[in-house]
Amino acid sequence: MTSEIASAVTSPIAAAASAGPQPAPAEVTFTGRDGKGILITEPAMKQLAALMNQQGPAKVLRVGVRSGGCSGMSYTMDFIDAAAIRADDEQYVYEPANAPSFLVVSDPKSLLYIYGMQLDFSSALIGGGFNFTNPNASQTCGCGSSFAV
Repeated sequence: MTSEIASAVTSPIAAAASAGPQPAPAEVTFTGRDGKGILITEPAMKQLAALMNQQGPAKVLRVGVRSGGCSGMSYTMDFIDAAAIRADDEQYVYEPANAPSFLVVSDPKSLLYIYGMQLDFSSALIGGGFNFTNPNASQTCGCGSSFAV
């Protein structure tokens, strides 16, 4: 993860607070294989747009999973060059209202575990950061960035 994203990943307090029902994502248009993929709420989109603006042109957001973490698998988020998109990556174009569109990519193996996941962002002073709500997870750890299926 980039340092900006890594420092914004949810804390145990935010993970506990997000355990309840989650609001539906704000009005967003996104296109992909079937129009589902990864749901991104309006606050997360605003934060991602700000981070992408700092990264410069020709960057896309790669979202995925890797082995490790407290519960067995952990989420990954990183900005990559558009030229690094692989042929088998699933691509989703997000077109938030009043903001430039951006591309999110995920490899097919990761997408098996995060398909339908909701990515949210909280700017709370304590426990703020990106929060993952994954309908495929059978359990999550206290940090909110690790899960098991």
